[in-house]
Amino acid sequence: MKDTMLIVHGGAPTAVMNASLYGAIKAARDSGAVDAIYGARGGSRSLLTGDFIDLSALPRDSQEKLPSTPASFIGTSRFPVDNDYAAIADKLVENDIRYLLFNGGNGSMDTCGKIAAAIAQRAPGKGIRVVGIPKTIDNDIAVTDHAPGFGSAARYLAASVSELAQDLASLPIHVCVVESMGRNAGWLTAAAALAKTRGEGEASSVGSPRLGPHLIYVPEVPFNEEEFLDDAKTMHDRYGGVLVVASEGLKTGEGKPIVPPIFQTGRSIYYGDVSAHLCALVIRKLGIKARSEKPGILGRCSIAHQSALDREEAIQAGAEAVNAALSGKTAVMVGFRRLSSMPYRCETFLIPIEEVMLHERTLPLEYLNPEKNGINDNFLEWCGPLIGGPLADFSRRPV
Repeated sequence: MKDTMLIVHGGAPTAVMNASLYGAIKAARDSGAVDAIYGARGGSRSLLTGDFIDLSALPRDSQEKLPSTPASFIGTSRFPVDNDYAAIADKLVENDIRYLLFNGGNGSMDTCGKIAAAIAQRAPGKGIRVVGIPKTIDNDIAVTDHAPGFGSAARYLAASVSELAQDLASLPIHVCVVESMGRNAGWLTAAAALAKTRGEGEASSVGSPRLGPHLIYVPEVPFNEEEFLDDAKTMHDRYGGVLVVASEGLKTGEGKPIVPPIFQTGRSIYYGDVSAHLCALVIRKLGIKARSEKPGILGRCSIAHQSALDREEAIQAGAEAVNAALSGKTAVMVGFRRLSSMPYRCETFLIPIEEVMLHERTLPLEYLNPEKNGINDNFLEWCGPLIGGPLADFSRRPV
């Protein structure tokens, strides 16, 4: 069997997915131990069809642009592998794949683990090694302190909310609701609180109670409509302009989405407009002007707000996955272990893949304020370094 490496992207792209791809390609090339490097065109379906892109032939100038290229260079998908794991194992043998790297989130790590198990059953003597590279804007992968993709999405949201706060304070007539991605985990929604900092967990010179976000609602806390309306009215009476950040996955005390999903297939759920729904409540029941904002996909693909730290750690994750595979490791995922937040220090380590297969990691309630409608300083200290440096620090607004 040739020492051939195949890299697969799964699930939604991020602003640093290609940075991990770069790290893997560079490490494989530099090792001198890999005969060929391929990418699965369009995600996991290609594991069955054999539709691969020859990354060994990628020109060096194109390779060097990968860390600052958004989305997925080789393509990704939400293709349901279902029960085709044995067939995938056979195809890997047929195509002389020795090293399989899977870059993705919870669903992809589940697939990664099941492929590794199928290989152990059907091709135990072939020495095929399977290694996961974490990727998610939701930061909901278990065990690892955080995952590449989250820091950049967090920076985008915090920066956007910081700018929006200035607008609302200058014309204080609206309740504005920003809808954040995150079906079940509130990590990204919570990152909006960094809008009141320099971006490293420290208070900004422009920070003042008048500037939002004033209210933050995460999916881990059952949403109460009356409490929300009371909070919104209180803040509007106090400041005029109110900035609310709400997760797309807000649910009632019965566990039902506050806005019914408009489409669902497998684990993929497309929610209705939570921000528009909340604004409609404010308008109808409080008689206050309200506007909704939904950055959506823009928040996960922005290179303008790409976190430098996120980019470097994504590169590191790709390289460490290659090193693990070449050293004989299989059925593991690269993880990050926090050593210190101030100053920030982190190290990589290998996690047995069964510990992360669909084990969703939600936001601990200890990061919320007592009212459960805001974020405390402990979260800011944890999250601050991940967005890769300070946000813009604007002129102090006159009182």
